[in-house]
Amino acid sequence: MLPDVHKAFILLLILLDGLRMNSLEFETVHWIWDGILYPQLFGLGGIMIAAAIIGLSTGYFGGIGIPCSSPYHWPDLGILYKRRKRPVRVYMDGCFDLMHYGHANALRQAKSLGDVLVVGVVSDEEIVANKGPPVLSMEERLILVRGLKWVDEVIVNAPYDINEKFLNTLFNEYKIDYIIHGDDPCLLPDGTDAYGLAKRAGRYKQIKRTEGVSSTDIVGRILSPLRAADTDMSQNNVAIHQHHSNTEKLQAGKNLPIGPQLSHFLPTSRRIVQFSNGKGPEPGARVVYIDGAFDLFHAGHVEILRSARQLGDFLLVGIYSDQTVSERRGSHPIMHLHERSLSVLGCRYVDEVIIGAPWEVTKDMIATFNISLVVHGTIAENNHRCEFDPYAIARSMGIFQMITSPSNITSASVESRIIDNYEAYEKRNLKKKESEDRYYAEKKFVTGD
Repeated sequence: MLPDVHKAFILLLILLDGLRMNSLEFETVHWIWDGILYPQLFGLGGIMIAAAIIGLSTGYFGGIGIPCSSPYHWPDLGILYKRRKRPVRVYMDGCFDLMHYGHANALRQAKSLGDVLVVGVVSDEEIVANKGPPVLSMEERLILVRGLKWVDEVIVNAPYDINEKFLNTLFNEYKIDYIIHGDDPCLLPDGTDAYGLAKRAGRYKQIKRTEGVSSTDIVGRILSPLRAADTDMSQNNVAIHQHHSNTEKLQAGKNLPIGPQLSHFLPTSRRIVQFSNGKGPEPGARVVYIDGAFDLFHAGHVEILRSARQLGDFLLVGIYSDQTVSERRGSHPIMHLHERSLSVLGCRYVDEVIIGAPWEVTKDMIATFNISLVVHGTIAENNHRCEFDPYAIARSMGIFQMITSPSNITSASVESRIIDNYEAYEKRNLKKKESEDRYYAEKKFVTGD
């Protein structure tokens, strides 16, 4: 057994080495000394005590050599010093209403700042109090968040305001190291910063907001035909206009020559690469193919993609072009092709997408992608204009299968929720648009992303 003074000197070396470690590493160091595990509880005071013990032996420094082997393992001394880096846990919260690729990109960036991403989903009550009525239910928003490939854990009914109590819960119970939010301000009704406490605690990190999309923007796109119909009917006959339902106005608005909805999204190849898995199917893999518009990406989409993925080893998703959607449905999609593609790519069940897939699944396409099974859900948009069966070839080859849709949600039903509550969402949008306009007016370049 070594004299205590020898051990003290070795301990001093270990502690000094620990000072070179960052705080997250230093907190998780343990020592096994003579068969006993001691958690790291030493700081500067521990170093001073060790140095004092060493000073009691005046002959130590002059006559005793230090072993030349690794400072982390000396079997002959019975000491094992092991450094273990604890996974960095980061937290990001949000309403995640009308989930879009901007939400997905924010969570992708958040995950890149740590090892484990914990996501807080704000409750319906808190959304109503701070932003207005949500379009999607809590259950639907949870399906969407849990379906993202970057999300590891979810906290249900997270508060909109990260108060001191919840901050302590995050740090102590969930072991969160950093709280993440975008560069756009998040203010409470009283004008204070929702992340003020986290910033003052030094545990806040900022990411870059994804340009060109927001839930407010999407609601605006949905309501724009209704606004156009309002204007058109008002100019032609005010009395008749007052007796039309919102649904009738919407259809009238869609028949007006207003063209596709304006999108500010600027797609880049880099963004697609960031969302992509970057891997093809393994040799002999069973490739499953499913196609659709995937407009207003919702919980129903996530559920059918999960079901399709369970039927094989690799899920290939075909996403119709804007023109195909417009021709088959008689109206333009709310989200443009590249926006819809990113939403699908962000789903954890998807391995690859075909951007601008054809309406018909051809024999050449089946051979090109080595498709083993073509599937389609029992729930679909009910306004398809189809003169022929797009899956006829797959059926003739015996590789087509209808699968039961786990949910009856459709893009049209989500759209209807907003249309049916036109006044409430129009009011919410006007309020939110003011803050968004202010953000863009004062926006500065943010590095990262």
